[in-house]
Amino acid sequence: MHSEDVASQSTHSRTGTGSSPTIDAVSLAIIEQLQEDGRRPYAAIGKAVGLSEAAVRQRVQKLLDQGVMQIVAVTDPLTVGFRRQAMVGINVEGDLDPVADALTAMAECEYVVMTAGSFDLMVEIVCEDDDHLLDVINKRIRTLPGVRSTESFVYLKLKKQTYMWGTR
Repeated sequence: MHSEDVASQSTHSRTGTGSSPTIDAVSLAIIEQLQEDGRRPYAAIGKAVGLSEAAVRQRVQKLLDQGVMQIVAVTDPLTVGFRRQAMVGINVEGDLDPVADALTAMAECEYVVMTAGSFDLMVEIVCEDDDHLLDVINKRIRTLPGVRSTESFVYLKLKKQTYMWGTR
């Protein structure tokens, strides 16, 4: 998890909605190559998976266009000034969508997930410090119409974060 690392990850396949694009073994191999190094040249990927550079470029663009993956720089929040992370469980009265949409619009909310179980929504929040986290939870999340309760799980130490689940 360094600023120079680049990860490719599926975004839409986790939603469980809509039709999923068909991903063949060659596309999975391309994704795996990009997960190892998101800056790997298409020619090197082509050599590894048995395609031309142009064919790899086409496939990568199709995977991006279909929302199967993203290629992004992954940073360590601590090294770029975000010293407090937390997972927040939220219970909502009524429709979840307006609350989830409002959370999605907040820059501090990195992940917003509708869940079954003790919470209706789980939100990962990345903040500068404890005061920032308190402000986000107390003044912005708890005041959203429909939010009944929140429970915060403050991160003390991140032991593992990986983006390799897309091809295993």
